[in-house]
Amino acid sequence: MEKRIINPWQWQDQRGYAQAVEVRRAESTLYISGQTATNAEGKSSAADMRTQLTAALQNLELVIREAGYRPDGIVKLNVYTTSSEEFTGCFDVFLDWATKHGVKQTSTLLEVKGLFETLKVELEAVVVK
Repeated sequence: MEKRIINPWQWQDQRGYAQAVEVRRAESTLYISGQTATNAEGKSSAADMRTQLTAALQNLELVIREAGYRPDGIVKLNVYTTSSEEFTGCFDVFLDWATKHGVKQTSTLLEVKGLFETLKVELEAVVVK
């Protein structure tokens, strides 16, 4: 698989995403349902945004690896949050995770009225290999 990042500007680099990602010769594609701060028993977290984002990233990575893919194969990542202001306050958690795994993806961040039960953030991804 070959990935080509298309960024006509540089400002998005500080925000941890790419304007476009071209994929050539992909072997397969994995579409991942929204991952949240839900534990192995299905219990939703009531923790703060930072804690929930950390848990959601861990769950996302677990699903990716369980499927035989790698995080650096993420080409699209949608973020749903109940507070973009709170999410911005812990954006460093996401940037650190993305940098650690070499993730360079297209992204959309949406503030929504609510998520399931007590959840504050949900991550939906497309991964290729």
